Amino acid sequence: MAHTGGLVEVLKRELKVRGITYAKLARDLKLSEASVKRMFSRRDFTLKRLDDICRCSQIDFAELARAVAREESLISHLTLEQEKEIVSDRKLFLVAVCALNHVSFEQIIETYDISPAECVKLLLKLDRLKFLELLPNNRLRLLVSRTFSWLPDGPIQHFFNDHAHNEFFRSRFRRRDEFMLVVNGMLSKASRSEMVARLKRITREFSELHNEDSKLTLGKRTPMTLLVAVRHWQLDAFAELQRARRAPPAVKVPPAPVVRIVTGSARS
Repeated sequence: MAHTGGLVEVLKRELKVRGITYAKLARDLKLSEASVKRMFSRRDFTLKRLDDICRCSQIDFAELARAVAREESLISHLTLEQEKEIVSDRKLFLVAVCALNHVSFEQIIETYDISPAECVKLLLKLDRLKFLELLPNNRLRLLVSRTFSWLPDGPIQHFFNDHAHNEFFRSRFRRRDEFMLVVNGMLSKASRSEMVARLKRITREFSELHNEDSKLTLGKRTPMTLLVAVRHWQLDAFAELQRARRAPPAVKVPPAPVVRIVTGSARS
């Protein structure tokens, strides 16, 4: 299944590079656009359909397979110890985040109070941690996948909870391209699963846009942070007002989940 998912993601990137939309692909395959979108979102392909897509798009399947192999050799998470080492050194953490954002060696030393020699030393540490490879002329090659993320409940997540959480929400989210919305509701099991799947797609799309924009200069990019969360929850103030139920309860009313989608600028 992991191989299928990787293949579909690489295929989507190749189609985008060639300027081939779902609408054009649907016409070539003699399918509805909705069917093509559903096929990609569910990652549900027969071998014949995959072959048809490659033929219509003039994509070499062998090259597609090699790209998937390269992608799967990259890591999607660091280990607990690697994250601990990175987050324990503020400058090391900063350089790691810069590398993730495709900021070059020259741009790092120009933007931050880090000398060239110090920057090389920090990059060598990240090289030792297998986070990136430091190439000749101080060029950087990331060794993490496009879907890389910090460990759930790991050291860097804890750092965010302890230090960055209040900074992030110290905003009215009124600047251009900022948005915050809190929605409460009661959802069935099927609806909850669908909601989680959609939120995961949003995070993948954010990562795809980030990778596409990495080719632009720093002046045309700005640090943005997307926070996506959904959980079973209701305010304690409400829960305290619930009637005590006699055992065994006939029907247990689940707490109302909250969906919080926050997009905003944040400091690294």
